[in-house]
Amino acid sequence: MTGHPTATLAPHGLRCEHLAEPLGIDEPAPLLSWRLSSPRRGDAPARHRVRVWAVPADAPADASTGAGEPVWDTGEVSDAAAVSVRYAGAPLRPRTRYRWEVAVTAVDGATAVAGSRFETGLLGPPAWRASWITHDTGDLDVVDAPEEGELALADHGLQPAVRLRRTFTTSAAPVRARLYVTARGLYEMRLNGRRAGDAELAPGWTDYRDRIDYQVHDVTALVGAGENVLAATLADGWWSGYAGFDPRRSGAHYGAFPQLLAELHLDHADGGHEVIATDGTWRTRRSPVRYADLLKGECHDLRRDTTGWDRPAFAAADGWRPAQVTGTDHGLLTASVAPPVRAVEELPARTVTRLGTGTGGDRHLVDFGQNFAGRVRLTARGLTPGTRVVIRHGEALNDDGTLYTDNLRTADATDVLIAGDGPEVVFEPRFTYHGFRYAEVTGLPALDAADITGVVLHNDIPWTGDFACSDPDVERLYQAIRWGQRSNFVSVPTDCPQRDERLGWLADAQVFLPTACLNADVAAFFAGWLREVRGAQSPGGAFTNVAPRMTGVADEGAPGWGDAGVLVPWHLYRAYGDERFLERNLDAMCAWVDHVHRHNPDLVWRHRVGPHFADWLAPEPTPRELVATAYFARSTDLTARAAEVLGRQDAARRYGTLAGHIRKTFAERFVTPGGRVAGDTQTAYLLALAFGLVPDDVVPHAAGRLAELVEAAGPGITTGFLGVGLAAPVLDDCGRPDLAHALLRRTGPPSWLYPLRHGATTIWERWDGYTEERGFQAAAMNSFNHYALGSIGEWLYQGVAGLGQAPGSTGYRELLIRPRPGALTWARAAYESVRGTVRTGWTRADGELRLEVSVPPGATAIVHVPTGDPGGVHESGVPVAGADGVQIIGTEPGALLCRVASGDYRFTAEDPSAAVP
Repeated sequence: MTGHPTATLAPHGLRCEHLAEPLGIDEPAPLLSWRLSSPRRGDAPARHRVRVWAVPADAPADASTGAGEPVWDTGEVSDAAAVSVRYAGAPLRPRTRYRWEVAVTAVDGATAVAGSRFETGLLGPPAWRASWITHDTGDLDVVDAPEEGELALADHGLQPAVRLRRTFTTSAAPVRARLYVTARGLYEMRLNGRRAGDAELAPGWTDYRDRIDYQVHDVTALVGAGENVLAATLADGWWSGYAGFDPRRSGAHYGAFPQLLAELHLDHADGGHEVIATDGTWRTRRSPVRYADLLKGECHDLRRDTTGWDRPAFAAADGWRPAQVTGTDHGLLTASVAPPVRAVEELPARTVTRLGTGTGGDRHLVDFGQNFAGRVRLTARGLTPGTRVVIRHGEALNDDGTLYTDNLRTADATDVLIAGDGPEVVFEPRFTYHGFRYAEVTGLPALDAADITGVVLHNDIPWTGDFACSDPDVERLYQAIRWGQRSNFVSVPTDCPQRDERLGWLADAQVFLPTACLNADVAAFFAGWLREVRGAQSPGGAFTNVAPRMTGVADEGAPGWGDAGVLVPWHLYRAYGDERFLERNLDAMCAWVDHVHRHNPDLVWRHRVGPHFADWLAPEPTPRELVATAYFARSTDLTARAAEVLGRQDAARRYGTLAGHIRKTFAERFVTPGGRVAGDTQTAYLLALAFGLVPDDVVPHAAGRLAELVEAAGPGITTGFLGVGLAAPVLDDCGRPDLAHALLRRTGPPSWLYPLRHGATTIWERWDGYTEERGFQAAAMNSFNHYALGSIGEWLYQGVAGLGQAPGSTGYRELLIRPRPGALTWARAAYESVRGTVRTGWTRADGELRLEVSVPPGATAIVHVPTGDPGGVHESGVPVAGADGVQIIGTEPGALLCRVASGDYRFTAEDPSAAVP
């Protein structure tokens, strides 16, 4: 008797809307996706089936099945390429938990099943009942007079954070409790003295005039029978604090004082349902947080604390006032689509150095050994009431060992603790964050390293990539790139975390995105930010330079900046295979191209260029019209491709034709018959070659000139933000990976390794942020934690380790494994793609190169095996011509080309470098 085959192919890593078990989605047709794994070579899916059930409110939280018939069943779907489906069943109900499972059947007939869940939010503004509330703003205008003998507190014109509370009674604990909450400002919610959720800096930064995100927290375990207290602390945040480099508070951009909107929904075992909503019955009072600002810092005055304010049996009398209702508008509310900012890691103090005594008392300098975005947690003991402890933050040190803060500009980045009663206090700000490696603590007679910790904050995106190699400097570079990404993915993709800016600059995001997508799963994060990019677009089609949009910042996008509205959706589509990145953005992409075309009918982009930053911070300037026209061509071409993917043939033809005309104009205007590109700079050639703007017959001449320029510089790099990410890939494509390696491993300025040799742990804003000859660059623009120049990270994965995707592929269905060893002795990379895990690793020793490759089920790969002897290549110990699952498809200088299906492969070959005399 023959049974069913045992499944080796298994789905895993299930996601809804690119999130693991999201709580509170508003998408009516969510994307349900899975990844695949198998230990067996050649394993591949043949068909799948997805089913979705609604789960009753009183079902256990870990319920493995739904109730009754599924609300959607795809049936058996024969599609070997599929790793996702869009929900197309009965309309999803608000506030409902759903269980879903996917069954994947392999080509051998074996089936494996995996399950997950998601929960809907309120699914639209009409469902909200709550009112926006705030504290009596007149009370906030009262300035605290210093107590006797106390120095006045510099509050920067900021207002105190406020506390809000509401009591309610339940006869029994609910079977399910969900808190739906947002703020114009920042909130922290508490239920019966315990924190609700772990989101930091919530609800995050949006253009509040267009959209306000809300979050959902499961608080079932926090609500009990009898009296309960729902409480909140509300602070300025991006809504009404300082933001950007505008010297005014954000009230000039958004609003004057923060507001709260919340609903607590309780489901009871008897089927009853209660809602506790923000309204005029809430009570409010000024909090001990005398101010909390993202740029200035945060001050806690514990003399003004009221113990038990967020718990039952507290008499909210003295100083507590009725909340003010400011409105009931819900039309801009949308469920958050990105993972929240969380405290994701703690960094112990590496060293604590006593600097002496100054104004305010003893000073200690703390080094955390890593530049990062976050805050400190400080334990202080034995302080008398009124004692001030001041914490200043900075990225670097002056020559005398003191804290360097000149580059913070108007960001004070200073937190203050004013001690109250009690033998010990743990001070940790809640409504600010800083970019820093060092902290100067003043006011403690002694400071032990165990009493201060760095708390790392960023959006809690899953890290999906890893890279390592034989050169410790290059490994340090990779880690610096990752830390730059972590430091600047805080609500939006910022340029820097330390100074008075922290804006969502579009160019920084688009040049770093290929690296970001390999480091981490950023699909949901960028889906949220792209809503801001679209929302900021002008009626005439112009994207902005920053998103969320702010007044006081140049509005009309510059070349390479505004083009991010096209480049980012396209790359996300290629990385994740989700066509919705194109569907949601194509109209905006078309409007952008039309805007540029309308004002530049001769197809040379010289009008309506915004502030035209060109190749920002490049050591040598590239002609501005060339930079602009190259991006005009690129955006038009990608818009045509996007329209083709979506089946919008008229638009595809229109923009495809326009792209051809721009390419022709570019070649006529900027490229000589001999292949010289106007400006004769590295960036000029990189843009022209990368974007396909050089006529085919002179590409070799242009590529040769690019190589000459790189060699003449050291070999060295002379690009800015727009050229840097193209340098290594273009040199590689032009047959000069040796020069790409030379740039990668250069140690003199300008280079990636020079900052690391001078203590950098993140990527600098500029190549010469610090030099031995001149010291620090001009403080007006000298961040030590930017990620734009870290876009070399893409080539570490794709070039050095060889882990890439074929040009026409999406979602890593067709891999391109093409390692460039250079002078390294080993390298490896892994990436958790939307299909499953891709791995590459190679080593070289004793004249032999070993290459290991892992291809996920359902994918294929073209493998370029580096070798000096294509006829001598083996796979898993047998000649490659007879290896299982391997097809030889050709050769190229120094490599044998093979096609493989899913599975693990181990190639051995003669090291091509061994053949070099």
